[in-house]
Amino acid sequence: MPVDEPGSSPPRRAAHHGTQPSDGPVRAAVVGTGLIGGSVLLGLGHAGLDVAGWDPDPATREQLRTQGVVCPDRLDEAVVDRDVVFLCGPLPTLADTLLRVARVAGDRCVLTDVGSTKAELADFAERHALGHRFVAGHPMAGTDRAGLTSAVPGLFADAAWVLCPTGPGLPAFRWLAGLLRDVFRSRVVPMTAGQHDSVVALCSHVPHLVAGALAGAAHRAELGDAVLALAAGSFRDGTRVAGSPPGRTANMLLGNRERVLAELAAVRAFLDELADALTAGDAGTLTARYDEARAARTTLAGCPFTGQRREFPVDADPVAELSYLTGLGAAGGHLTGCRVEAALVTYDARLPQPA
Repeated sequence: MPVDEPGSSPPRRAAHHGTQPSDGPVRAAVVGTGLIGGSVLLGLGHAGLDVAGWDPDPATREQLRTQGVVCPDRLDEAVVDRDVVFLCGPLPTLADTLLRVARVAGDRCVLTDVGSTKAELADFAERHALGHRFVAGHPMAGTDRAGLTSAVPGLFADAAWVLCPTGPGLPAFRWLAGLLRDVFRSRVVPMTAGQHDSVVALCSHVPHLVAGALAGAAHRAELGDAVLALAAGSFRDGTRVAGSPPGRTANMLLGNRERVLAELAAVRAFLDELADALTAGDAGTLTARYDEARAARTTLAGCPFTGQRREFPVDADPVAELSYLTGLGAAGGHLTGCRVEAALVTYDARLPQPA
């Protein structure tokens, strides 16, 4: 799917399973319309797509209808005859919802999710013969708020959106990567499901544990009210995600438990180094450890990127293409474009420059 400048014109339907392209705008559906799902739905609608929503909560469905969104009472009616369906419900519900949607949506319909863990659902899809049409996904954006009322159409602009390509699902991945870039202006990051779960354990899931511990300690402190009264930016920044819905956080942590525990051990080890140096009055070691931490924070604030373009035959053995894509994500890179023309798929990408 050619990638136009954001906001140029509604994306068109395209061949993504070896079928002929179809005319007309993409028809999308969003299942689950909380903060993330609602933002996906609003973004699709603002891009001019024909989009339907569905939520298990009757009051939320009525709220969607009052906003002019097509929102049937039955899930099946929302997803039938759609080109792509985004599964945005709670993590524990995604597997059952995937099967239900797959039975109703046509075989050409691309299925994807926005869950914060990937390996378990990707394996489930493969076991149920959905690997050719399901592309595991995770937009790395959000707030500490929840619900449709917190949704915003621009939530994913310039945010990383992980997609997990597989051999059978490469055509669907190519099409979806173009759609995300075109509609949401996201930085599409290709990774294996295992790579994703390992990386987010440290950059997303452990921070929820740390934030919860810091906020919980303040809550239990003898002078807890005074602590909160004096809390400035460092405390507010460090505890922001502790304000997330507790059930959502628990589902996320349990869904990636082994990897989160492994990365938590690494964080504890670093914290022990700081504590030992503080106990010993060792200013040199404290300074050295904070030099390491500052280097990571500086890179987070911005690093230079270099452009790259790669081409692959559409119908060739997928090994080389998959190796390139997952290597790109593992190296901190992302896609800025994906287009399929004639017998070639062309990827435009950006990679961080070595220090």
